[in-house]
Amino acid sequence: MKICAITMVYRDYWALAQWYRHYGGHLGHRNLFIISHGPDPEIANICPEASIITVPREELLHFDRVRMRLMNDFQSGLGNMYDWVIQTDADELVCFNPDTYSSFADLFSQTSAPAIFGLGLNLAEIDGDAPMQAGDNVLAYRKVACVTGNYSKAWAMRKSLPLRWHGVFCGERKVADFPFEMPDDVFFVHLKHANLEALKSANAVRQSVAETVGEEWNVNGWAKPDFHAERFFRKMALAKELPWDEAVAEGYAQIRDHPVRDPKRGVVKPLFKNFVCRTILPDWFGQF
Repeated sequence: MKICAITMVYRDYWALAQWYRHYGGHLGHRNLFIISHGPDPEIANICPEASIITVPREELLHFDRVRMRLMNDFQSGLGNMYDWVIQTDADELVCFNPDTYSSFADLFSQTSAPAIFGLGLNLAEIDGDAPMQAGDNVLAYRKVACVTGNYSKAWAMRKSLPLRWHGVFCGERKVADFPFEMPDDVFFVHLKHANLEALKSANAVRQSVAETVGEEWNVNGWAKPDFHAERFFRKMALAKELPWDEAVAEGYAQIRDHPVRDPKRGVVKPLFKNFVCRTILPDWFGQF
């Protein structure tokens, strides 16, 4: 089975290094494709064996919409050469329980669905967490996470299916019957808040971009990145804490059992419910 992974990035170097290590270890680094938003030689230093495609960075207004179309078109093209295409942001890692699946290929072989979703986990750095060195696996150093519908995203396709609003665009006529496939023991881990030093640097970039574009910039979390980060940690601290198995069961009950089917947009997507509960990741994440 041929599997590749794609992402798009602008200067989020720590997250990109995690993405490259993670998917390269499972798929082979030469099956990784990175779209660089503007010329950036540092990406080749971080990801020496990946294929890097550079796109212009002259126009940022409405670029989130352009980015979505660009990624979907590239994913569609790769689908002609690969059986499955994994598509995530650079700060998103898909993990599976090794006692349930031996590999991504094993996971994909057990589904007939055209796309797969993962139960979302917002990983966080908290007081007392050990500092990380360059190259460290974040999953071995961070254990606290919130179960979240916002990041229970579609992440892999075996057909040309555009991703939109964290879900899959399948068209108005297919919305009612399109499979919302979220397998047991498969998790979509969001790293934005897992490294405070990296978050500080990334937020400075986000703020700069928002100020460059001006008041018409409407990408969530970019215009006021520090405010959004503070709100995340505040709400995470207030979320109810459950043991891992109970937290996962709660996430499946609230998110997997209640997919959003939007015929107006032609999209099937997860319920955008953040902070379902807080939990501690099991040790197997650290060896992933």
